[in-house]
Parts: sequence; structure tokens; C-alpha cells
Amino acid sequence: MSRIGKSPVTIPEGVTVDHKDGIVTVKGKLGELKQEVKDIDVKIEDNIITFERSSEKSDQKAKHGLYRALINNMIEGVTNGYTKELELVGVGYRASNQGNKLDLAVGYSHNIVLDLAPEVKVETISEKGKNPIVKVTSHDKQLVGQVAAKIRSFRAPEPYKGKGIKFVGEQLRRKAGKSA
Repeated sequence: MSRIGKSPVTIPEGVTVDHKDGIVTVKGKLGELKQEVKDIDVKIEDNIITFERSSEKSDQKAKHGLYRALINNMIEGVTNGYTKELELVGVGYRASNQGNKLDLAVGYSHNIVLDLAPEVKVETISEKGKNPIVKVTSHDKQLVGQVAAKIRSFRAPEPYKGKGIKFVGEQLRRKAGKSA
């Protein structure tokens, strides 16, 4: 039995959860998220959500823990939100933003301009003597991860000098280079 799927999810104050026609809707102070739930029974009683499956098929076992984790992430997102930070490592690498437009200069002949979804907030931090940092914030965990991965894909860190766009706190595998 799924250990994650068995544990109930508590609904904090200020969050409303509705379940109609196989769609779970979570509303909170930061926004609203929807998730379609198939093959799993969702029961909401006394600010506690429980997930039950009707059979022991392998696909239902997999979905049991999956939907519990997705709904828990939605509740966490509408109450606190999610943030990912990316660091630009390299000489001349810069980042700036105007509203939801992110402008990156990462060593190409042109700047990369990225239009972001309205649910995503972006912030750039540039301090003298430190690498520029890009903060991506939203109430949707999947969207934050997707946008951060897209930004990182423009110049993934290379293993010799470590130049590129990396997550803050990410450990890179470094190579020695040429041996003379």
C-alpha cells in the first residue's frame, strides 16, 4: 500500500477545497489551482482530505500517492507559494526584468528575452562583486519548476569552469581538464 497516499492532508485556515466531477479545486490567498483526479476516491471531511483506491492494480497504486502529493503541493502553493533561485556564473552574464519580461545576457551575440506567464513573478538581484540571481515565484509548483528549467536550459553550467546558469545551492561535478 502507498505510504504517501495513506497519510491525510489537512486544510489550513483560509483555504477552500472543492471536489466536483473528478476535478479538485483549491482556492487560497495567493490564487486558485485545479487538478483532475482519476481512479482515486477523494473524501473531504472536517478540514481533512483522504485518498482511497478501489482496487490493487498497479496504475491505481501509483496514482494513489501521486494525487495526494499533487493536492498537498496545491494547498502549500496557495498558502505560502514556491520560489526557485538561479545564479548566473560567468564574466559579463547579466539579468534584468521589466514586469514579467526577463532579459538575459549569457554570452551569446544577442540578449535572450523571455515572456513569462502572468502567474509567475520574476525578480533579479544584481550586487557588485556577486553573481546575478534570478528569483522565480508563483503559487504553482509545476509552473515554477518548468520556468526555472527553461531559464537554466539557455546556458547550462559546464563542468570545467562552472560557467552557466545554475540553481542556487546546486553542486556541480567538476572535471580536471587537460593534464600536461
